[in-house]
Amino acid sequence: MPFAEHLIAFTLAATLLTLTPGIDTALVLRTAAVEGQQQAFRAVLGINAGCLLWGAAVAFGLGALLAVSEFGYNLLKYCGAAYLAWLGLNMLLRPRTSLALAQSSGRPDANWFLRGLLGNVLNPKVGIFYVSFLPQFIPPGQPLIAWTFGLVGIHVVLSLIWALALIGATQPLGHWLRREMVIKWMDRSTGLIFVLFAARLALSRR
Repeated sequence: MPFAEHLIAFTLAATLLTLTPGIDTALVLRTAAVEGQQQAFRAVLGINAGCLLWGAAVAFGLGALLAVSEFGYNLLKYCGAAYLAWLGLNMLLRPRTSLALAQSSGRPDANWFLRGLLGNVLNPKVGIFYVSFLPQFIPPGQPLIAWTFGLVGIHVVLSLIWALALIGATQPLGHWLRREMVIKWMDRSTGLIFVLFAARLALSRR
C-alpha cells in the first residue's frame, strides 16, 4: 500500500474513533458549558497530551510491554477506574450551582489540563488501542518512531478540531447552559457517565 493510502486509511479510521462519543466528549462538553471556553480548552490540551504520551510509550516499546504484562495492565486499569469514579462521584454528590462558584473555587487553572491528561494516561484501553491499531498503518521498512508520532499527530489534530467544534457548539446556548438547574443536571449526568465508565473499565478484560 503506498504511503498516501496508509495515511488516508488511518485518517478515516481515526476520524471515526474521534467522533465516537466517550468520556473525552463528555468532559469537553460539560467543561465548556459550566466552566467556559478557556477551561474546556485546557481539558482538550490535557486529553491530547495524554494521546501524545501514549504515542511515545508505543514508539519506545512501553505500550507493547503493557500489552503483554497482565499485572501492569490491571494496575493501570484499576488506577484509571478509581480516578474516573472519584471524578464522577464528586460531580454526582457535589454538583455546581453556578459558573461564578466554579470560578471562585480557588482551584488552579491547570486542574482541567491535568484532568484531561490523567483521564487518558490512566486508561490502558488507549494504550492497547494504539499498540494494536497504529502498526497496521505503518508501511513495512519505515522508521517506527517517526511514523508512530506522525500517526498520533494526525489523531491529535482530528481530536483538537472535533473538541473545538464541541466547545463552539455550546456558545449559542451559553446563557441557558449556565442556569443553576442545568449546571446541576450536567454535573450529575456527566458524573454518572464517569462512574459508569469507571465500572466498565474496572470490569473489562483485554
